[in-house]
Amino acid sequence: MKRIFTFVLCIALLTGFFPSRALAASPWPDNITIQAEGGIVMDADTGTVLFGKNIHNAYYPASITKILTAVIVIERCSLDEMVTFSHNAVYNVEEGSKSAGLDEGDVLSVRDCLYALLLQSANESANALAEHVAGSVEAFAELMNAYAASLGCQNSHFANPSGLNDPNHYTTAYDMALIGKAALNNETFMEIDSTLYYDLPPTKRNREGLRIYPGHKMIKKNMPEYYSGALGGKTGYTSLAGNTLVTFARRDGMTLVAVVLNGHSSHYVDTRAMLNFGFKNFLTVSAADFDTDFTSVDNDMTIAGLSPTGLSGLELEPNMKITVPKDATFDAVTSQLSYDLTASVPAGSIARVRYYWNDLNIGYTYLTVKAMSPDQVMLPAAVVSLAESASQEPAAGVLPDEGDSVEPSEGRDEEGLIAPLTAALSDETVPESTAGNAFVRFFRSVPVVLWLIAGGILVAGAAGGTVIFLRQKNRRKEDEARMARRQRRLERLQEAGISTEQFEFMVQQKRSLSARKNSHGSQRKELL
Repeated sequence: MKRIFTFVLCIALLTGFFPSRALAASPWPDNITIQAEGGIVMDADTGTVLFGKNIHNAYYPASITKILTAVIVIERCSLDEMVTFSHNAVYNVEEGSKSAGLDEGDVLSVRDCLYALLLQSANESANALAEHVAGSVEAFAELMNAYAASLGCQNSHFANPSGLNDPNHYTTAYDMALIGKAALNNETFMEIDSTLYYDLPPTKRNREGLRIYPGHKMIKKNMPEYYSGALGGKTGYTSLAGNTLVTFARRDGMTLVAVVLNGHSSHYVDTRAMLNFGFKNFLTVSAADFDTDFTSVDNDMTIAGLSPTGLSGLELEPNMKITVPKDATFDAVTSQLSYDLTASVPAGSIARVRYYWNDLNIGYTYLTVKAMSPDQVMLPAAVVSLAESASQEPAAGVLPDEGDSVEPSEGRDEEGLIAPLTAALSDETVPESTAGNAFVRFFRSVPVVLWLIAGGILVAGAAGGTVIFLRQKNRRKEDEARMARRQRRLERLQEAGISTEQFEFMVQQKRSLSARKNSHGSQRKELL
């Protein structure tokens, strides 16, 4: 029953089976104000921005920079590696800035240095770790910028590992939330960051060792700023940055990251307001569970001769989340599908489904296909015969790819939605449900989708021969890249247990049905 539902769900999402869903969204909650110049609260599971103020404006971050420093160090080092403090690490800091009392020549483990960095906000520890990882503070700053960019940060630049004042050291509330989101997913970071005290070993200046405590007051039960559910975070302050604060909190299955930039001694009040706003007004749910729009669909429906049980390998990844207002109905959620996947997607994924509340991205999940034996997908004999006799289509196993153009007359949805069962394709179709003779007529009318550019162009004495040669060389490279992508996608289908005949049938089904949709003037939203 669940497989039937998931198949119907995917077809409904792709074909606009429930067009009224796009019209049902109510206003996004916004009953909150903060005093800081910049701030944000984000659902850490989905990346949804629940509230933001000047979230893309650049500000000085101060010591919340150390979150990024710690994540990079943890990913690149063993905690038992030993770090020697250089003269530059200890003394290349602003006078009076935060310190753990470490001196030139002290030797601590990476673990000790990370506790000093996150709990005590020790600037000499930030410098020493940077030198240990990259050889110099400057080289480490390059790693910081590259790592931030990999997380999607677009308006930040980091010049040092500590956050001390530098005109080229800045970030935004949104970028800092992305960095905080990455830190939340690092178990070692969270173990260190949530610690209430830690004993540093004896050093030159502290012969008995030194017990250190976190600076973040919202995780301390004996402080008036304490916040139930707070997991950790990082404080920051310089005269130029003002008060900055990153806070992680979890309640009732929802995990939030709040960021305050350029606060004016209101950073804890602002953070509490944003966290309360998030927990009061929103909830995080599994995308695969919002099924109220689809449970009433007839389970005995057929698509071009195939029953839903014949394609029962389709399902939505159950562990991916979306964020919705608490007073919402799921009718307010719209969705879009994309075939553009990275190497880190869950096994069996063939497409990504993004969910929206009006124009706000509220999360995504993956459409996956389980491995199916040949007898699980039964094709009508007439359909198999049609696929074998379609001389105008690509040969078996040859799949169209990103670089190949498809004319609208070939049945392509001009707005770009992609059928989940044909994720190996690039510019293919997202059809509506239909069956029988209409499928056959449209199937026979589809012309050639892909012509491979083959062969080389010999350079002769003709004018412009050099230009032609260079163009052909570039085309050959593109062809090789396309063929490599085709092979990867073909392997993905094979791993899913879908044969070439089954795949070709699905392709023709999608094209013919999309052509019929286009003829009725149906509209689609473009993919991101």
